[in-house]
Parts: sequence; C-alpha cells; structure tokens
Amino acid sequence: MQKIIQGKESYKQLPDILKTLGSKKFLLVCGKNSFDALNIQKFIDAKCPEYIRFSDFSPNPKYEQVCKGIEAFNINSCDAIVAIGGGSAIDVAKCIKLFCKMDPKENYLMQDLVDTKIPLIAVPTTAGTGSESTRYAVIYYNDEKQSVTHPSIVPNYAVLDSSLLKTLPLYQKKCAMLDALCQGIESWWSVNSTDESKEYSKIAVETIMQNWRKYIFEEDETAAEQIMLGSNYAGRAINITQTTAPHAFSYKLTSLYGIPHGHAVAICLPAIWLFMLNHMDKSIDCRGVEYLSDVFIKIASAMGEVSSADAIEFFKKMLYEMEIKGPISVTRNQELFVLSSSVNPVRLKNNPILLNIDDIRNIYECITMLYE
Repeated sequence: MQKIIQGKESYKQLPDILKTLGSKKFLLVCGKNSFDALNIQKFIDAKCPEYIRFSDFSPNPKYEQVCKGIEAFNINSCDAIVAIGGGSAIDVAKCIKLFCKMDPKENYLMQDLVDTKIPLIAVPTTAGTGSESTRYAVIYYNDEKQSVTHPSIVPNYAVLDSSLLKTLPLYQKKCAMLDALCQGIESWWSVNSTDESKEYSKIAVETIMQNWRKYIFEEDETAAEQIMLGSNYAGRAINITQTTAPHAFSYKLTSLYGIPHGHAVAICLPAIWLFMLNHMDKSIDCRGVEYLSDVFIKIASAMGEVSSADAIEFFKKMLYEMEIKGPISVTRNQELFVLSSSVNPVRLKNNPILLNIDDIRNIYECITMLYE
C-alpha cells in the first residue's frame, strides 16, 4: 500500500523515509536543470544517506537512457531509488526499478516483468500526470512510444510538496494542470470505472475546478497545494481505469506539432466530449446509455455547470482564458490522414462511445478548426 505524505516542505521527511526503508545508498533520478532550480540539494547532501545522481535523460525518455540509469544503479550498488521531478523523471525511475535485475544482454522490454522489491520514492515537482501514484511509465524505443505497466512500480512513497511547484514556468503549470483535469474527467467516463475510481475522479475534478484560477493567475500557495492533491487523485483514478480517447488523440498532436502533452489532451477533450454527447446511441459501456448520461451530468456538476453542453463550453472558455490554442496550421488532407491513422485502438477500447476512422477524422477536423 502506497504511503502519501503531503504538506509544505514535506520533502524534508526524505531522510526518515530512507531510514525506515533501510537505505544506505540510493539513486537520485532528477532532471538536469529542474532539480538545481529547487535549491534542495544542500538539504539532501546534509541529511540523506549517500546517493548517486542520475540526470542523463530527455523530457521524452529513451530506452537507451533508462539503460544508463540501470547501469548507474547496479555499478554503484544502490538499494533504493528517489525520483524528484516531473513525469519523465518518475517514469525513468520506475523503469530502472522494474528492469534493474533483468538480463542486461537482452531487451528489457521483451523480458518477463517481476517485482524487484527495490524501494521507490516519488517527489513530483509538477501537478499534472499523477505518475507518483500510478502503475504506468512511458519511454521511447526506436522513436516509438512504449507503455510499461506493472503494479510493483507504484512508488512506495509519494511526497506531495506544493512548495516545489514555485519554480515551474507558467505555461508548464497550465499544461500539467490541464492534463490532471483531463485525466479526472476521462477516468470518470471510462468503461473501466469503478466506485473507487469515480470517487477519486470527483475529488480531482472538483478540487482542480475550485482552485485553478488562483493557482494559475494568483500564484496562491493554498491553491497550489490543492491542485497538487487534485492531480494526485486524478493519477489514482487513472491507475484504475486508464485513459480514453482524448489521450489517444493527443499523442500525434504532440509529435507532429510539438504541442506539450497536457496542452494537446486539453484541446482534444471538448470536441470528443461533444461528439460523444451527440452519439449516445454508439455507447459501448455495458452499464447503458442512461448510466453514461448520468456520468456526463455528474462531471458537469463537478465542474460547476448544470449540463454537459454547458461544461463543454466552460472548458473551452478555460482554454481561451489560459491562451491554450491548437495547431497554427493544418494541411487538411495529408495531416488529417496522419492524425487519424495515429490513434491507439487500445485506448479507444476504454472510451464509452465507439469511434470509427471517419469519426476520428471528423473529430480531428473539429479540433483543428475550432482552435485555429
């Protein structure tokens, strides 16, 4: 069972956590520049056990970079891993934990996944992915996205310290927060949702909606703490249900146009939600159309709106207010074909409304036309 620690400067509990885990030397996985901006290295140097720093990875971490991290972990006889950073740092740490006892002569992605029992502590420095509480990690192998999934990579401890959000650039704060909001909404309507996941989604959506303006525009410390908590609840929800169509649609927007992940998901969600609202007859959720209609209304209510249509419009107004826009230009036929062909059918299986290739193309066209 994961232990969640939260509060201002809760990162200062790291020495006690490591002592509890019996760690003598840990691998610190952190970004090249983002970690230095936090000004917490002096504390870690003075109070924590011996450690080896690993920062040799990119924002979209590559398989080869994870291999370097595994080598650093094993050569230095580390016994625990601490990830301090955004989703990329935490994903790299998860993969190092999962792969570190495998045969290094074989492709790690092709070997059986087992729990290595290596302790993992995650200290997120963004409020978005909720990766600190999920069983998922993403890395790239031969430029192709690889989703790594195993229950053992849920970190043993998640340290939610909102003071670590202060150094985030404003645009990154917007993207991360929108990713969390989208995860909360998607998990709620997912065909895999449970009573537990829906409760997590409700908390995530309500918390983010009640605090987003103060967090983004006023840099309010209390709002930052709430947004980080909401992000974590969204991660817990997605850990149960996985993501749906907005995430599936987002990935090619990121690779084709260089739009950051949270931004890309956010511009997809309103168009997809509107399509689903208008095509309830194509529902594939075994709980029925009335159930799905009720879910949509509950999501709208959590957003402070009466109807789904109102919630969709409000979501679009949020994006406008935060200056979150879509692709600058789209060469219709060629790029729409590329976009439509890119959608991962696995994630569409989690979506409550069936989407065929023509639906996907039409939705992409709505996305690009709406935000140009």
